[in-house]
Parts: sequence; structure tokens; C-alpha cells
Amino acid sequence: MRDISGIGQDKTRGGYSRPVFSTAETDLRHWFTEQAARRGLDVGTDRNGIVWAWWDTATGARQNAVVTGSHLDSVPGGGEFDGPLGVASALIAVDILRRRGLRPRRPLAIAVFPEEEGSRFGVACLGSRLLTGAIAADKARNLRDLDGNTYADVAAANGQDPRHMGTDRRTLQQLGVFVELHVEQGRGLVDLHQPVAIGSSILGHGRWKLTVNGQGNHAGTTLMKDRKDPMIAAAKIMVGIRDTAKNYRDARATVGRLQPVPGGTNVIASRVDMWIDLRHPRDEITAALAESIHLNAQVVAAEEGCTVSFGVESLSQTVHFDTGLRNQLQTLLPDAPVLDTGAGHDAGILTGHIPTAMLFVRNPTGISHSPDELVEDDDAEKGAAALADALAGLLGAAQVIG
Repeated sequence: MRDISGIGQDKTRGGYSRPVFSTAETDLRHWFTEQAARRGLDVGTDRNGIVWAWWDTATGARQNAVVTGSHLDSVPGGGEFDGPLGVASALIAVDILRRRGLRPRRPLAIAVFPEEEGSRFGVACLGSRLLTGAIAADKARNLRDLDGNTYADVAAANGQDPRHMGTDRRTLQQLGVFVELHVEQGRGLVDLHQPVAIGSSILGHGRWKLTVNGQGNHAGTTLMKDRKDPMIAAAKIMVGIRDTAKNYRDARATVGRLQPVPGGTNVIASRVDMWIDLRHPRDEITAALAESIHLNAQVVAAEEGCTVSFGVESLSQTVHFDTGLRNQLQTLLPDAPVLDTGAGHDAGILTGHIPTAMLFVRNPTGISHSPDELVEDDDAEKGAAALADALAGLLGAAQVIG
């Protein structure tokens, strides 16, 4: 991690900003490619922008592979470890297995997924969604960032042919299991006084875009009584989102981004876009919460002479990781507790296609998506060692090299 600690530091927000296809994220992918090749792994990028590094068996057959890895992109001003810890730990796990003199009888692959955070194009876990068909290729190609660039155009500028994006059954058929290591994004391990945990489930979650349409006008000449100000409606709607979420036990609702248009200080906005993150263990509650927010927004907007539009941008159901694989990991890592998480991951997208599991490494601050995210060196080493133990067990009767 020290090798990449200077890449993507955000001097304005603090922390790290590494959106997909940015200079920072591209530099990190180059770093991974170089590190994997240095270890003798066969590295390549697939049609969906996923980087794969293969440790092949003697036969060279890529079937029933054990896969690990994570992502390298970040949220704006995010923490140092969210994503890269899983990638760096995968490389270290390979080193550990080699030091033990092990040669896997199943192929091992490290995967680096693009746009996991969705911080640039708005859809989380975009690479794994494309791989599995969870998002239509045309929809992905036409996603736009805040500057109006399409995902297809940006991918093409980075050497990827967007015409070939989409479901990749051939690659999926090569995969046997996926184990993703990730910094814990809460306090579970802090409270349990443990360095590493095994994941049990991911809360269902989604992102919705709500737009309040009003009447743009002059801030100095428009009387207060004559205004149809979408910013006022948006403010009331945001408070309503918080209050509505409180009515649903275990619900989480967040407005993390708000964008007035055109955005001038002396201009009454013509519209306001806001993006809402909703999460709950029960998918029907998530849906009910979204509908309640929409209905309340319509009422509030009408009171201000405005209208609203509301639509889902991405949605992931509650995921329960494969029981058989989790039981295997508990046997291989008997001291590791089992924890659920409220954060989304590529492992959750893949779980409908292959058995998946997660390992979490203690974060002593309990804070994530923030510069305050932290992993102590000793815990990082224990996480990599635990990942190596898990991979060794899953790779089958690994041979000792004579």
C-alpha cells in the first residue's frame, strides 16, 4: 500500500479521489499490471475493462478458478484502503503461497473491477454488472459523467472497444469461486476485538435520482411570492427523506449529491438534481421507502409550484453469501467471526453466478468513504495471511514444490 499511497491524493477534499479512467485510477491499474507481471502472472484486460492476472496450473486450463481481488477506484475524497487493500492483499497472498512452496491444482486469478464505486458514471459495480449482464451494454455505454462524457467515449479513449462490452459468459464459465477482501466499513471488528472477519450478507441498496423542476429567474428582481424555487422544495424534500427513513427500522437514506442548475449565486435555479442512496435488509422495505420518498416529494414540490421526476439508477438486492463457501472459510479461518455489511461490493453482483464470499479487515476508526478510514499495518498483514490461508484451502490439495 505504501507504493501507491501518493496516487490520487485530493488536496481539496482530503483523502483520495480516484474515479474510473482518471489519471489516478489509470496509474493504479498500471501499478497492478506491473506488480502482477513481476510475479509471473499472466495479465490482461477483458472487454468490460476488468483486469485479470492469472496464476495458471501446469495444464494451463482456466476452469473452476479461484478468484480474488477488488477495485482501485474511489469515491470523491475517500479513504486510502477502500478497494486497493483487497488488490494489494491479493498480490501479497500470492507471495505467501509461493513462499510456502505451494503450486495450486486449480487456477488462481486476481480481478480488478472498474467503476465499483460508481462515483463517475453513477452506477456502482459497473464492471461486474457488465460481466454478468446485470446492466445492459447499451445503457452502460450511454452513461454520462458530470462533464457529459459517455462511458463508451471515455472507455474508448483508454484503449477499450465499447462495442464489445456486455455479458461475458466465456469468462464466467472459467470462474469457480470469488473471495473478496475489503476494509471493514463499520465498527464490527473493533467491537469484537478481532482483526479479520468473514462476510455473511450485504444489505439491499440502490441509487435513485430525483429532479425538482421549477422556474429559473433573477435573484434580485423576482419577488418571494412569485418564485417557483426548486432549491426550497429540494431542501424540504431532503429533510423529509431523513424523517421518512426513521419510520423504517434498520433503513438508511442518504442524499450525498445535490446539483442546482444553472448554479449561479444570483440565479434562482431552474431545476435541482439530487441523488439518493437507500438501504435496508429487506428488499420490499427498500422499495416501500423509495415510494414513500417519491410521494412526499411530489406533495412538497407542488406546494412550491414545482414538479418532480424520480427514477432508479442502480439497484442491488440483499445478498446472502454462499453458505457452503462460507462454511469452508470458517473451517479454514476458525478464529474469524462472521459479520454482515451495509456496503455494496462486486462480490454481491457475482453471487448470482458463482459462489462468493468476503473477508473484512479491521478499521479502527469504524469510518469509511472518508479520509479517516484506517487499517493498521499489523491488521493488513493478518488480512493478507488470512486470504492466503483461504485461497490455499480453496485451491484444492495444493502441492508442495519439490
